[in-house]
Amino acid sequence: MTTPTRPAQVCILGSAEPGSRAHELAGAAGELLARRGITVVSGCGSPATRVAAERALAAGGTVVSIVPTDDIGLKDWPCSVLIPCGMGDARNLLMALAGDACIVIGGRAGTKSEVCLAWLHKRPLLPLAGCGGWSDQLDRDPPDERRNSPILPWGSPEELETRLAALGLRGK
Repeated sequence: MTTPTRPAQVCILGSAEPGSRAHELAGAAGELLARRGITVVSGCGSPATRVAAERALAAGGTVVSIVPTDDIGLKDWPCSVLIPCGMGDARNLLMALAGDACIVIGGRAGTKSEVCLAWLHKRPLLPLAGCGGWSDQLDRDPPDERRNSPILPWGSPEELETRLAALGLRGK
């Protein structure tokens, strides 16, 4: 992957319940991205994506939140930049395209949609492994047979940092 001339952007996709290991690792991922100077792109709609954004902000990072509504006045939304797209679930395409790579945590139907769109548009996928959920299976069961982009599972912040480095993703 070619390193962008701007700071890298990484999308956080998925879901995990508070108190779970996946939720804690989502927060650690947000903090790690911020420490590396990588912009976090998150919808902040699930507990996992929200904690990633909150921890990234607390670590001094930049968080772009693309929300499905048209409401620019969202209160208490953890982000540096709020983009209300007014597109509902069609926002998933924006999420898939807004990152140089996509971190996938757990996942439900919306996450699957975002991952399939990211795959079609050749975005590397970084699924959390070992915590249950759909992301656990992504490297063994990709969206289809094309191998459009790398699928690099991780299970700890250290592994995630190694994967980001392997992709050449750097911040400011």
